[in-house]
Amino acid sequence: MKGLRFTCLRGCTNCCRERGFIYLTEEDLSRAAAMLGMGRRAFEKRYVYRTRHLLRLRKPRGAQCPFLREDGCGIHPAKPTQCRTFPFWPEMLSDRKEWTEAAGYCPGIGRGPDVAIESVVEAACEMRRSYPGMYGPENRA
Repeated sequence: MKGLRFTCLRGCTNCCRERGFIYLTEEDLSRAAAMLGMGRRAFEKRYVYRTRHLLRLRKPRGAQCPFLREDGCGIHPAKPTQCRTFPFWPEMLSDRKEWTEAAGYCPGIGRGPDVAIESVVEAACEMRRSYPGMYGPENRA
């Protein structure tokens, strides 16, 4: 894929409203807890569902994320890796159909200046490092 243009549009929360789970790293958990002035344990008990291999935010009834506010992300400076690296996820970079599908709900895809390929690759690599169980050799960007 070449010629990637993207800019996150102020006030847009479309990606936050898409169906799915928000996965966390241990570092994501620590940053969010600290931002809210909570201990890790208290934050996890209130906001996190932990499985043997993954952490994810609990979904509030009728919403995708407990931190989505009318004016945007309630933990924006400490948002999870998955949110921060969107839309440069490995699966979106390796499959034109995925990128096009995301552009259907994300008005920032295809807008703004070309994004430096180094930034795109770094975001995809950060996703792979952060969630190794989700990315096998078949999902390379």
